[in-house]
Amino acid sequence: MIAFAPPAFAQEAGATDVGDNEIIVTARRRDERLIDVPVAITAYSGEALEKAGAIDITDIGATTPNTTLEVSRGSNSTLSAFIRGVGQQDPVSGFEQGVGIYLDDVYLNRPQAAVLDIYDVERIEILRGPQGTLYGRNTIGGAVKYVTKPLPEEFSLKIKGTLGTYDQADLVVTASAPIGDLVRVGGSIARLSRGGFGDNLTTGLENYNKDVWAGRGTVELGGYDAPVLIRITGDYSKDKSDPRGGHRLIPSLATGAPVLDDVFDSRGGLNDPKQDIEAYGLAMNVTAELSDTVTLRSISAWRKDRSATPIDFDALPAVDVDVPGFYFNEQISQEFQLLYEGDRLKGLLGFYYLDATADTLFDVRIFNTFAGLTAFTEADVDTTTFAVFGDATFDFTDRLSLSVGGRYTWDKREASILRQNYLGGGSPVFGGAGVPFGAPSTDFDGSRSFEKFTPRASLSFKPTPDHTLYASYSQGFKGGGFDPRGVGVNAPAATPGMPTDDEVAAFLSFRPEQVDSYEIGYKGSLFDGALNLALAGFYADYTDVQIPGSVACTVQGLPSFCGVVSNAGKATFKGLEFEGRARLGEDVATVGDRLTLSTALGYIDAEYKEYVTNIGGVPTDVADFREVQNTPKWTASGTLAYSTPVGDGDINFATTLSYRSKTYQFEIPNPYIDQKGFALWDASIVYTAPDDRWSLGVFGKNLLDKEYKTSGYTFIVVDPVTGVPALGANGLPVSALGTEGTLTAFYGNPRQVFVTGTVKF
Repeated sequence: MIAFAPPAFAQEAGATDVGDNEIIVTARRRDERLIDVPVAITAYSGEALEKAGAIDITDIGATTPNTTLEVSRGSNSTLSAFIRGVGQQDPVSGFEQGVGIYLDDVYLNRPQAAVLDIYDVERIEILRGPQGTLYGRNTIGGAVKYVTKPLPEEFSLKIKGTLGTYDQADLVVTASAPIGDLVRVGGSIARLSRGGFGDNLTTGLENYNKDVWAGRGTVELGGYDAPVLIRITGDYSKDKSDPRGGHRLIPSLATGAPVLDDVFDSRGGLNDPKQDIEAYGLAMNVTAELSDTVTLRSISAWRKDRSATPIDFDALPAVDVDVPGFYFNEQISQEFQLLYEGDRLKGLLGFYYLDATADTLFDVRIFNTFAGLTAFTEADVDTTTFAVFGDATFDFTDRLSLSVGGRYTWDKREASILRQNYLGGGSPVFGGAGVPFGAPSTDFDGSRSFEKFTPRASLSFKPTPDHTLYASYSQGFKGGGFDPRGVGVNAPAATPGMPTDDEVAAFLSFRPEQVDSYEIGYKGSLFDGALNLALAGFYADYTDVQIPGSVACTVQGLPSFCGVVSNAGKATFKGLEFEGRARLGEDVATVGDRLTLSTALGYIDAEYKEYVTNIGGVPTDVADFREVQNTPKWTASGTLAYSTPVGDGDINFATTLSYRSKTYQFEIPNPYIDQKGFALWDASIVYTAPDDRWSLGVFGKNLLDKEYKTSGYTFIVVDPVTGVPALGANGLPVSALGTEGTLTAFYGNPRQVFVTGTVKF
């Protein structure tokens, strides 16, 4: 989807790019050539992202093997991330993400406000496989590192503006200045706006629009030639976009409203609370060179975000399955790292602490079913975690190296969950006039602690300086927790209908999950840097897989909405990843021109070996009928780029074709919302003036205007074993919750064309 070349071999910052085979990365917390790092990593420089017209971090998912980065359902700001089959798309409190998102080395504990817009970026790195011996939080799927630019030593001012289809109008202003020899200040302000791709025909609001204000500020003390660098950063974003409404895939079952012609149009009537998403944070990164071989780093951060969002599941004016919601998240984290770099031995020892709160409040309104019935849920889930980790590399010779590492993690989850039915209207939290009906179906307070040691080891061999062979093993761990949507009174009990506190705790809780990952790989540079290759093969055992979900159910005799979370059992992932960049020619048509081809290919065979679920009170293995969600078997992309001098400047042409095979939105296959394989075509042309003083680019995204689903909601009756939808006499699925039937989808962006101009002073 992105019109830029270099998946694995982008010009990489963090140090310098001194040639096709000298790309420097910092994946192991030290400067290394990309081809020397025994880790599957894809790196994108800020320059490459800018030339591609990349808008936010989801754009890079299309050119990264076995990676899915998508905007979640209902908003522009919540991220769903999957790497090699591991991820999490449920944004409610209680569930940790399988892929770690880092902003300037600060782990973002929640997916809300994690769709980071790309501006003032130095680089983005995507590390595949379990990470924990080098990074703050233990993540079992991988890590996405978003790194902003350091401040230059001299005054700088950059203005970037964009105009495009759907009334797109963006402006980013970045400035910095030195104050004396050791202090620099700078910041960026971004205004990002776009009209909707469609409309909400009930509320009159735009659908899929964008209305964002954002900014970052930085103060740097020391650095460059000084032995100590203190970097204090603050960021703020305000997203007042209209709520994203889903597109119904079937006619409404009760009122007969037809399917809309435009997939970007919606009919949802819920607009309370008004969508409003705000996120901000402060961080202080300190680096002190204690000697020629020892460096101390400290990363301190505080972050907070709040989201108010109305989610109309059934996408109709009827109050059938309407969910107004609030998300409140806050975190404090502290990390220390002690790094050693000797002639033969290099290593890191670290400590990490996180204290995070995640509060989720929402109504589930099904007024059409029973006298204005509402199920209100308030779930507060707090996380406290400590960890010590370390990693060391010993060079036996200039060719043979061994790396070993380990992490000990201690997690504690504390949950307070209240669920109360109301009749005659919504809950008072969302301005409703409903009356409490019966005792709370969940009134739970509890805690669980989890601890685990996870090792890592890799052996690398370099037959020549430009070729690396490696084999590695790593283990990932994600703590358990409590399902915030679970219904305590439905817990299996020795006395039916009267579960004890321990029985409720056992019903609402889920166990940790673990991944054991094995990888072999090759990285090399051939023909004097004209061809760069990275090839990796991997195998992973995934046990006690956490599967969050929600289904229609009965609570105290009333139809309702219940959380269903389980440790499904076992899955295995095995696959291949290839990334390459070939310099096809130089001085082809004129002196100084260059033609390059960049490719990325990912294959993964992801399957459940055991998937145990409760059917009619009997544990049943349904693995043969379940799929791994958001994990297409094939991902591929190819970018052909040509650059040539024009006057004293240069012009770059690029075109990218990307492909993703069939994608299952949930573990239960659904013929309505699952997305068949599809391809996207992008192109760009960018002129850059001498000394990079100004540039002008034209970009086209999804030029063939392909319609493709990225997510959806479903509350229809299915066979509990096979998952096959049950059809009524009208040939349509039977509703499992509400009267209208909920089967809605959200779509990726249509064709967009925009022009971007940049001026530097």
